[in-house]
Amino acid sequence: MTETTDITELLLSRIRDVADYPEPGVVFKDITPLLADPTAFAALTGALAEVAGRTGATKVVGLEARGFILGAPVALRAGLGFIPVRKAGKLPGATLSQAYDLEYGSAEIEVHAEDLSAGDRVLVVDDVLATGGTAEASLELIRRAGAEVAGLAVLMELGFLGGRARLEPALAGAPLEALLTV
Repeated sequence: MTETTDITELLLSRIRDVADYPEPGVVFKDITPLLADPTAFAALTGALAEVAGRTGATKVVGLEARGFILGAPVALRAGLGFIPVRKAGKLPGATLSQAYDLEYGSAEIEVHAEDLSAGDRVLVVDDVLATGGTAEASLELIRRAGAEVAGLAVLMELGFLGGRARLEPALAGAPLEALLTV
């Protein structure tokens, strides 16, 4: 068995399906058992830190909220700075904001204006790629701050929701790496 197969099996074995959450018909992918297992969490962090190295990232952006849980240890392990991208109104001080559309309504994310600048190569880290709306908005926000997008790395891609196709133009050739695709 290869190392990639080993980590894939380990990660999949620690993700729990929760039926009918948050609404009937949805199968929620719960990563809390993975986070509770230090071996699986370390393997996940190591795999994402390797992506950061391959992309030449100088900073890691984590998307609220589970992207914080994954992105911060990835940045630490890779020897990079960590930047939180938060929901609007959660950061003190001067921010850049980016609005985006959701399936029903809209949302807005923000980053501290001084945290990203020209010369930064930014890897965006999140737990799940679904429709890609938040990730797409984060890529725009990074570029508006003057930084370059190094790529997007996620634990899990929900392939049936089409997020990858939506993000390809916004990534402009930067890689999108999903450790798992379901």
